[in-house]
Order: sequence, then C-alpha cells, then structure tokens
Amino acid sequence: MGKRTTWLTAWLGAAALALPAGLASAQAAADADAALAQEDRISELERTVQTLADELARTQAASAVPEEQQELTSEWGFGPAASKIYGVERGLSIGGYAEGYYTNYVDDQGSGTSETLDRADMLRAVIYTGYRFNDHILFHSEIEFEHATTESTRSSSGGSVSVEFASLDYFWKPYANFRTGLLLLPMGFLNLVHEPPFYYGVNRPDVERTLIPSTWRENGAGVFGRLGENVEYTAYFVNGMNAAGFNSSGIRGGRQQGNRVLAEDIAFVGRLDWTPLPELDLGGSVYAGNSGQDQRIALAAGGNVQLPDVQTVLWELHGDYESHGLHARALFTMTHLGNAGRLTRELQGAASNPLSAGNAIASEMLGGYGELAYDVLPLLFPGTERYLAPFYRFEWYDTQWDMPSGYGADGSKRIRSHTIGLHYEPIPNVVLKADYRYRTAEQGTIPDEVNLGFGVAF
Repeated sequence: MGKRTTWLTAWLGAAALALPAGLASAQAAADADAALAQEDRISELERTVQTLADELARTQAASAVPEEQQELTSEWGFGPAASKIYGVERGLSIGGYAEGYYTNYVDDQGSGTSETLDRADMLRAVIYTGYRFNDHILFHSEIEFEHATTESTRSSSGGSVSVEFASLDYFWKPYANFRTGLLLLPMGFLNLVHEPPFYYGVNRPDVERTLIPSTWRENGAGVFGRLGENVEYTAYFVNGMNAAGFNSSGIRGGRQQGNRVLAEDIAFVGRLDWTPLPELDLGGSVYAGNSGQDQRIALAAGGNVQLPDVQTVLWELHGDYESHGLHARALFTMTHLGNAGRLTRELQGAASNPLSAGNAIASEMLGGYGELAYDVLPLLFPGTERYLAPFYRFEWYDTQWDMPSGYGADGSKRIRSHTIGLHYEPIPNVVLKADYRYRTAEQGTIPDEVNLGFGVAF
C-alpha cells in the first residue's frame, strides 16, 4: 500500500502541475482564433466601405457630369438633352437647357412703342427629369420657366412655369412602342428639337412658331417605332385644338397645352421620317381633327351661340442634310380650316376677346423656309472640336393665303424674312449666337433686328 500511495501521490502531483500549462495552451489557441476572426471582420468592413465609396463616386460622376460619360445624341426624335433618359439603364435622369437674348431694333423702328424698344430677356430655363423603372417602362418630362419670373414688372407682364411635356413610355418591340401623357406633337423640326445649340439663329424660325405653333403639346396616347433601319414613325390621338383661340395670325392661340382641355373633339397626328443616307433625312407629318369642341360662347349683344365644326388639317414636308461641315434644311407647311367664315363671324360678335372687323380667320395658310450653314473652323484649324458656322435662312409665310367668302386678306400677314448670322460653339452643347434679321410685309413695316444670344444644353 505504501508504494501504491506513493505512485498515486506522484501522478496527482504531475497532473496538478500539467493542468495550468494545458489551460494556458488552450487559452492561447482561443486568443489566436479570436484575433484571426477580428482581422477577417475588419477586412470585410474595409472591402464593404471601398465598394460603397466606389459606387458613390460612380453615381456622383454619372449625375453631376454626364457629358463626360456619354455624348448627347438625339433619340426618337427628341433633342439630345431631352433624350438622355433613353441612355439610362435604371433610375433617375436629369438634363435641361437655357437661353437668353438681346434685341436691338436698328431700322423701321417706328414711334418707340413698347413693341419696338430694345429688349433683353432670360427667355427660358428648362429642366428635363426622367425615371426608368425597368427595361420597358420609363417616364419623361420637361418643366419650363419662361422670362425669369412669374411676377409682372414695370417693363413687362409676368412669365410662366409650364409642363412642356410629361409622357409615360412602354417599349415592347423596335417597331411598336407605346406612349401616353402630355405629348409634344411630332411636327416639323423645332417642335421636338428646340434646344438652342441645335438650331441656328437667336430666334426660332417664324414658320415653326406661327404656322406650326411650337411648342405645341396636347394630351393623348399613341405608338412609335422603327421600321427596318431607315424609317421611323409616330402616330398619336390627342385632344383637338380650341378654335375660339384662332385669329388672323394663325392657329397658335388654339393650343390647349394640357390644361383642363376641352376634349369633345379628338385629333390625329402622324409623322414619318426616312433616312436613305446617314446624312439625309426626308419626312413629313399631318395633323387632322375638329377644333369646334361643341362649345357655346357668349355674344356681346346678349345670348350665346355654338361655334361651328372647324375641321383643322395641318401638314408639312421637310428635308435635312448634314455632312462635312455643311448643314442644309428646308420645310414647307400648309393649314386648312373648315367653316372659317362662320367662325370669324361668331368670334367677331363674342363678348370676350372679339376679333376686330379686319381680323378675319383664313381658310388656308401656308409658308416655308430654307436654311444653309457651314462650319468654317476645320478649314482654319483642322481637328478642332470648336464649331463656327455662318448661316442664312429665308422664310416666306402668309396666314391669310386664302380667305373665306366676304373677307379680304390683310397684307401685313404676308411676310418675307431674311436672317444672316453666326453660330459659335466653344465646346459642345454651349452656343453663342449673333444674327441680323430683315423682314418685310406686303403691307406696313416691320423693324430690322440685331440679335445676340446664348444657349446651353446638358
């Protein structure tokens, strides 16, 4: 028993001595594992922070300086800045444009009435906002601020803030896509592409303001697409115009612009463009619908009267060629109004905004223009990205081309216009403009103008 006791005592003593060493070893291993886990967590956090930083930098770059990321190009007929939404894969798109001018009347200034005093104007500041929800659905809009303020001043009446267009697009197939909302009517050049770097002259062509009443938008829905490689089309049904706004200067006052519109009468508008060559676009468009809107107007003599049906048809043909610095375009348009004589008589007897005795509405209006420009800087500085184009535009239009029976034409509405000027882009999408505009009428005088302006798109 003595030996066994001695052996057991020795074994217990050795175990007692070994236990702290084992515990110390296990604790060291646990500490090492915890340190490795902590390092892994720190590394993962560092990777997450770097990923978020990279994504934030990419998002900031894409939204703040998109012109460095992508070239502004026109899509589906819209202006380049308005087309940015079509290049976005998902989410928000922001763009816009702005323009201002100074006009100096230099000849035929007349008696110094407010219409012929020199003017400067911050004409427009525009924001495009769009949102692409997925590959098929996007929303597209334009908010326009005109004339700097909505307040009246001692110099002029107030400007306005308007929704220029707001549309919901659904893309299905290249040849068949759908659009609804407040739609820009696809007529002429300027009604869709009216950003200042992309047309010549401080002022938009008169023909595309008077006869094609840009900017013209109405509520409606329709389809658009491409047929093959060379043909694009657009077809909408929209609310008709309001004939109560027509006058001797055209149909511009009949636009309803999406504001609680009369929709008793619906109109159709369609456009077709063919590009047989990359440099050449040929096309045309037509608008047709009734503008009477089944409305009754109060008469100055008492009582009221219903406006007649006013079948309104407007069509235009256009061509555009651009290659090797040369840019040429031409457009011709014509408007036909039914019951113009009766409409004139009813509006002349109206209690509010009556037409004067000589302010008759024509049965037909027509006009057109041609334009040439050439970029001369590559001749002087080969390889330059700057753009300097002298240009010339000739316009002829008459809003009283054919008068209804019993009414004579007003010669002051038959106008010729010559505009010669310079279009300079120090960088893409920024333009400085200068031009001289000389206009004559068959009857009366129109002041000559020197115009200076600037414009940007982004």
